[in-house]
Amino acid sequence: MSVELRTPTARVCERCGRGEQWDENLEAWQLATEDGKKQIGNPHCLHEWDINGAFNPFGGN
Repeated sequence: MSVELRTPTARVCERCGRGEQWDENLEAWQLATEDGKKQIGNPHCLHEWDINGAFNPFGGN
């Protein structure tokens, strides 16, 4: 049995709703878009990302 390390690909700020997606090519977080609109939230927010311990970084196959 092998174990694969997974990383998150999206995150949302719980305070202002800013959405970001991981860009593999740039190796950086980029603003998410929904219905053609960028999910910028509040640019002055100290973002509280939706990290709650539910994401399991290890997946087996």
